[in-house]
Amino acid sequence: MQSKTLRRLVLLAGAMAISHSAIAGETLDRIKKNGELVGVMDQAYPPYSFLNAKNEMDGMDVDLTKEFAKRLGVKAKIETPAWEVITSGNWRGRWDICICSMTPDAQRARSLDFVTHYYSSPAVLVTSVNGNSLTKVADMEGKKIAAQQGGSYERYLNKTLAMEGFGAKPIQYPFKSVQVAPYGSEDLAYQDLALGAGKRIDGLVSNLVTANERIKKTPGKFKLVGDALYEDPNWVATDKGDKEWHDTVVKIFDDMRKDGTLKQISIKWIGTDISR
Repeated sequence: MQSKTLRRLVLLAGAMAISHSAIAGETLDRIKKNGELVGVMDQAYPPYSFLNAKNEMDGMDVDLTKEFAKRLGVKAKIETPAWEVITSGNWRGRWDICICSMTPDAQRARSLDFVTHYYSSPAVLVTSVNGNSLTKVADMEGKKIAAQQGGSYERYLNKTLAMEGFGAKPIQYPFKSVQVAPYGSEDLAYQDLALGAGKRIDGLVSNLVTANERIKKTPGKFKLVGDALYEDPNWVATDKGDKEWHDTVVKIFDDMRKDGTLKQISIKWIGTDISR
């Protein structure tokens, strides 16, 4: 009886090892076979990713995805599903990589592999120059503050963001609670904020670079409130379970750091090197 049980366990372990081995190189094999890398990102997060005047995806993350694909010897294909779909993980081969300004946290790390850090930019509070504008970050208390649905800024407002282990300092919250207003995209949140603070929302939390981009493109509409809320590290993400692909991503990004490509693309879009 014990012998039969032992044989079953050995066979089961062998089957699991074969299965894992088959999965291990699946992503790179698929990319090479199809001749394309499928990258995923937000459609409206300038200057990292956005639709340009030619109705084509453009921005820092787009350039990095194209450069990454070039180094693999394939073409890049960009897809832009809803952000909460991207961050939920379990991609099952739909997408290969997210060079998409994603902040890692404990919740996302359950279903995604955060492979390598590639830039940092502070999270900030933005308000309208019109209406009952916020004057300091503590004014968030009890106010209606927007953030992208499924994003780290929404979790920040809910005080559930946990970035320990990803190079981030512990977060200090300047409020006890706020009215969280989740939006499908930052475009919609900025449109509502442009109506005036207090109309539909009082403010929103965003990335410093994207906030400055909006302020520059629509002068007289928005302004930053106080100091940065916290430092926001952004990592390249992949689906879990493929060590070969993980190691390939690390190697290519290390190469881009060493040869200055990551710095050059950062300066092109941001005006400074935020990749350190």
